Amino acid sequence: MLGLKWVCSAKNAGLIGILTVLAVLVLVKNSHALMRIMVGQEIELKTAGYEEVQTEHFRIRYTSSDSSYIGLIAATAEEAYAAVCNMFKQEIARKTVIIVYPDSPSLASSFGWDKDQKAMGVYWGGTIRILSPREWLAGTDIKEQFAREGPMVHEFAHLMVDEITRGNYSRWLTEGIAQYVEKKITGFEFSYPFVDGRELEYYPFAVMGRDFDNLNQQVVYWESLKAVEYLTAEYGEEALFLLLENLGKGYSIAQALGKALGVSYEDFEQGFYKELKQNYG
Repeated sequence: MLGLKWVCSAKNAGLIGILTVLAVLVLVKNSHALMRIMVGQEIELKTAGYEEVQTEHFRIRYTSSDSSYIGLIAATAEEAYAAVCNMFKQEIARKTVIIVYPDSPSLASSFGWDKDQKAMGVYWGGTIRILSPREWLAGTDIKEQFAREGPMVHEFAHLMVDEITRGNYSRWLTEGIAQYVEKKITGFEFSYPFVDGRELEYYPFAVMGRDFDNLNQQVVYWESLKAVEYLTAEYGEEALFLLLENLGKGYSIAQALGKALGVSYEDFEQGFYKELKQNYG
């Protein structure tokens, strides 16, 4: 424990106050990096018994039950890296950790989720966690299936958004961008939710940003993608990347969007709703 002894005086009291404020500012400014370090340390501890293989851009940790799939995962990860970085026109300076969990309960447990909660891949704190392809791949051409339907492009796109914005993004935005990138690179898209006479529904951006995981997941993911597609169709893909850069400078999403698109956040949102009603209402 670090021991400091202060002589109590008005001068020292003022100095303590200044140092406290500076310390808080440093922590806030670097909170994104600190969070990544903490997540990385937790991952290292929890997967200490895992095996590891390294590629040019990734450290892949896995259990022996998935040894035969590591070549596939490594190759697909590097292909995803090249495609996503080319689209964003940026690269990642360090190697990204990928954890391959042997089954859904172990992946869920790594986040403290209910053991029955399922996901094919999750990005969090600079680390990509995926479910073993052994658990879901079927058929003969598993390489093509894993590349198209697997989580690598989607989760690496999340990482790029987090990297550029320094963690300053809305949940609907990163989910929309990850799907947008995935659709452009692999052609994969989730099923359209409004079938069999089901009426169009959508959520305000503020609601999606605040309560994403408790909303209808089919609708909220679909709406997030459509919002990003609307943005790029109306203002261009470069405007999307400029929005991310503005977020990385610390602007709120309303400020960042206004600077990138030249319209207010409210006008963008209303224009998007109008487009939804025209095309899907």
